[in-house]
Amino acid sequence: MLRQGIRHPARLVPIAFLGAILVGTLLLMLPAARADAGAAPFLTALFTATSAVCVTGLAVVDTPTYWSGFGQGVILALFQAGGFGIMTGATLLGLLVARRLRLATRLVAQAETRSLGLGDVMGVLRLIVLVTLAVEALVACLLALRLHFGHDEPWPTALWNGLFQAVSAFNNAGFSTYSDSMTAFASDPMVLLPIMLAVVLGGLGFPVLYELRRRPLGWRHWTVHSKITLLGTAILLGGGALVIGAYEWGNAATLGALAPGDRVLGALFHSAMARTAGFNSVDVGAMTAETLAAHYALMFIGGGSAGTAGGIKVTTFFLLGFVVWAEVRGSRDTTAFGRRISLETQRQALSIVLLGVAVLAVGTLALLTATDEPLPAVMFEAISAFATVGLSTGITARLPEAGQAVLIVLMFVGRVGTITVATALALRSRHAPFRYPEERPIVG
Repeated sequence: MLRQGIRHPARLVPIAFLGAILVGTLLLMLPAARADAGAAPFLTALFTATSAVCVTGLAVVDTPTYWSGFGQGVILALFQAGGFGIMTGATLLGLLVARRLRLATRLVAQAETRSLGLGDVMGVLRLIVLVTLAVEALVACLLALRLHFGHDEPWPTALWNGLFQAVSAFNNAGFSTYSDSMTAFASDPMVLLPIMLAVVLGGLGFPVLYELRRRPLGWRHWTVHSKITLLGTAILLGGGALVIGAYEWGNAATLGALAPGDRVLGALFHSAMARTAGFNSVDVGAMTAETLAAHYALMFIGGGSAGTAGGIKVTTFFLLGFVVWAEVRGSRDTTAFGRRISLETQRQALSIVLLGVAVLAVGTLALLTATDEPLPAVMFEAISAFATVGLSTGITARLPEAGQAVLIVLMFVGRVGTITVATALALRSRHAPFRYPEERPIVG
């Protein structure tokens, strides 16, 4: 019975991530992983391993100075494994959910969406590996060339920094081999734009990348999932850049110190990073309260499903928007792009959002109990951890051990929780042989 429970698909993802975190913690506790003499403390190693495997990017120590080359290599391997595991795990679990649907529903769904088939598992794995390596290699080359010729880094240093940043960006990990992240390159589009490209591609999710590869210009034939993800991503990127640019344009501590063109670049860069990438080109702690509030929303929403981004996902957020719009119009069905959205999907989306809000409320309260930091900074940290963003106002390293433990739990729950909950809800979907009498409580 216990073995059957462990083998349940909804439990495989968290078990695999726990195993990777344990291995990473043990490796980071080796003396060879630390730049200075001695081994890293258990909590420091555990926090870093969790942040890497969950592709978050929050850190309690300075990555380039605290960890040795071996330690940085372990961190890179951990967030590469975490990102790959997220994409493959979420995609294959999605296929499993499709398999559990009734045959008639499956046939209709496949006819309408031309989606991945159940016999494509090995093809899925191969394509995910190919896409991951191709994007990372391209971005690594672009960055290495720019770092060598534009910033005078020696070839070995430029190659390592380019590779580390590229892998971190595609996996939305947010770790950097620069102590100030990307602030030294705030005016260099040849560094920031490749990183943005990798972040956005990794955050779209494999199902969308798969469809773009098959039908790059076939908008009319794309699935509803791809349409919502791509349109929602464009709206959030553009809207986030406008809000961040408007409130930070005159802030001398952030974008205000840059040239007008660089301010536009910085606003767009931070709009992309706020949706779970974690790099920063200006001091996040110096941003205005309005910009931080905008980050709350962008971080909580996150990126695409079955991708390396975190949050509740773009499709979940915009799907509920379609539900609200249908209710406002008095429509009986919720529709999007000429397709009806099932009630089961609507309930799953609502459940994920409410559970996310509940976890954040408990996590924020726990952090406030453990530290004297102000509420805005604590809330920012909690959302960043839960949505696996990695941005921080600078309080991560100052948190006491109890606060760091809370962030570890939030990172883990936020990373594997949405996948696990969504899959578990879908697999439990069933039709009861009876229905209770209907009643309408007063709402609002």
